[in-house]
Amino acid sequence: MHRDHRLHEAITGHLEEFLDRRSASVTGLDTDFAAEVFGRLAGFVLDGGKRIRPIFAWWGWRAGGGTDDGPEATAALRAASALELVQAFALFQDDVMDRSAVRRGRPAAHVEFANDHRSGGWFGDPVRYGESAALLAADLALVWADDMFTGALRSMPDARERAREPWRAMHTEMVVGQFLDLRSQARSDEAESTPLRVNRLKTAAYSVERPLHLGAALAGAGEEVVAGLRRYGKAIGCAYQLRDDLLDLYGRPAQTGKAVGGDLREGKRTLLLAVGLRRARERGEHGAVETLNSAIGSPGLTDGDVRVVAELLAALGAREAVEQRLDRLLEEGTRSLTEAPIAPAAREELRRRAHEAVSRSN
Repeated sequence: MHRDHRLHEAITGHLEEFLDRRSASVTGLDTDFAAEVFGRLAGFVLDGGKRIRPIFAWWGWRAGGGTDDGPEATAALRAASALELVQAFALFQDDVMDRSAVRRGRPAAHVEFANDHRSGGWFGDPVRYGESAALLAADLALVWADDMFTGALRSMPDARERAREPWRAMHTEMVVGQFLDLRSQARSDEAESTPLRVNRLKTAAYSVERPLHLGAALAGAGEEVVAGLRRYGKAIGCAYQLRDDLLDLYGRPAQTGKAVGGDLREGKRTLLLAVGLRRARERGEHGAVETLNSAIGSPGLTDGDVRVVAELLAALGAREAVEQRLDRLLEEGTRSLTEAPIAPAAREELRRRAHEAVSRSN
């Protein structure tokens, strides 16, 4: 029933239904808030995104023995759809912290709010206003994610109780991962272990591992299934982030929805950069070290400057080293699927999605 585009459409339908119900309540409180904050949040959630997290939660449900159809399947998918609101929360905050101007090929939320301020000729600093309004929209998304999740499971109290652990853990891990990312930039942390920890908590846990855990918990899966899914999620989630890091320098804006070199300009300390810096120092290539260090966190980098850094990292072997680690993670993740008593249909689907998510052609 819920395959590919049909699954995507079903998730979007649940989100539309939930947001439609909330629209009247916020309009009754304040029409400007409804138009500017709610409208922007709803548009972001409904008009974009690959629905990766709800889809993994669905396949966690199926892997744990959940049915493909019926009232419980519908409730499980509706609950999983709340992960898109968690994603909106994370992206709105992340773009403010990283000062990212573009998200999904259009101005980021805080940029759009700042433009409202400028066009209205309002008092104060438009940038500060834009960032503050985006953080409020993020807060709203997180509160509503919890409302949607718990409300969807009203008829399944036992399942809701089982899912509390992964739901709560996911939120904490997200915040810790975001903090580690922020601190690593502030400290100019060059340790290769740091981006791996950030990837584990900020991306892998809430993008793949915990959604799978969540779905399996809803289905009442046994410990072996949950453990196998979490091993898979940890490996594939980390691989997915490494692919994203590579796409930041070697991808295309039309493909990623972001400017090439955005992470570099923002000062994000990726594994790719950490490996490149280590290799440059080991070889005594002081010019390469200086080029890399001067580029990290430099907002004025041109596309040509970004290409120089990308070519330098490739020449140092950092790009291939990250590709090799990514391939090992992919192998580790798919192997874990065969070591746990996961429903066959879910095993094959998760194997396919793993290769699709981290393919070199992404």
